[in-house]
Amino acid sequence: MDIKTNVVIVSHNSENVLGSCLDSLRKQSLAPHQIYVVDSGSDDREYLNRYREWENVTIVEEGNIGFAKANNRGFAGMASGTDFVLFLNPDAFLTFGFIELAVAFMRENPEIGAVGGKILWFDIDHKKPTNIFDSTGIFRTWYGRWYDRGQGKNDRGQFDKPEDVPALCGAVMFCRCSALTGSDSKNAFDPDFFLYKEDIELCIRLTKKGWSIRYLPDLIAYHCRGWEKVRRAVPWHVRRTAAESELLLYKKHPSPYMLWAILKYFLVLILHI
Repeated sequence: MDIKTNVVIVSHNSENVLGSCLDSLRKQSLAPHQIYVVDSGSDDREYLNRYREWENVTIVEEGNIGFAKANNRGFAGMASGTDFVLFLNPDAFLTFGFIELAVAFMRENPEIGAVGGKILWFDIDHKKPTNIFDSTGIFRTWYGRWYDRGQGKNDRGQFDKPEDVPALCGAVMFCRCSALTGSDSKNAFDPDFFLYKEDIELCIRLTKKGWSIRYLPDLIAYHCRGWEKVRRAVPWHVRRTAAESELLLYKKHPSPYMLWAILKYFLVLILHI
C-alpha cells in the first residue's frame, strides 16, 4: 500500500535555518512525497532560489499572511490522496527515521488525529543539538495559562512515556489528513489566527471531533526556538499578539479560562507586563 506523506514548511526570513531543515527531510529513511515551502513575506526571497530545483520541493510565495494561513496555503495545494501531513517549522530538524516511525504509529492507531514527539532545543549559535527540552506537548495550568511542558529543563527521561496530551507544539506536528478535512477541507488551521495558539486551537478542535492527540517520545526533533526567562525581554508587540490570540482561542472555544485571557490581555496592553 502506497502511503503518501507531505510536508508543509512556512518560512519567513529563514535563510539561516531552512537548508538544515530540508536536509533533515532528505535524509529520512522514509522520504516525504512532496515538500511545500510557503514563504510568508520574507524581506528578501533570493535565498529560496537554491531550493527551487530540488526534487519534490515546491516553493509558494505569499505576502506576510500569518502562520495559520500560510500553512493552509501549503495544505490546500496538496494533491488528493495524501494520507499524512507534517507541519514543520523551518528552524526544526528531524532525527533519522522520524517520518517512518510516525507513519507506522498512525497506521497502527487509527484513532489518533495528530502526533508529536520530544522536541529538544538546538543551539543555533554553536550549531549543535542539546539535551534541553523545547516541548513535550502543550498543557494548561489550573488557572488557564498554556505552556510547553518541560521547556528549558534537561532531559533526564522524565517524559519518556507515550500519552495523550491536550495539545502539540505546531513546530513539529504530524497529522492525519482525514482528521483535518471537514466542511472546509482546504484549511487545517483556523485562518483567523495570525500567529500563536493556532496549534492549540487545532488540537482542541480535533479532540472535540473525537480524535486523540498523542505524545510519542521516540519521535525526536530539534528546534532552534529561543525563549526568554524574563518576560519583559520579549518584545511588547509579540506579547500583545500572543495575548490577542489567547482571547481569540476562548472566543472560538468558550471556557471559564477566558477570565485569565482577559486579565493577561489587559496586563500586556495597559501595564506592558
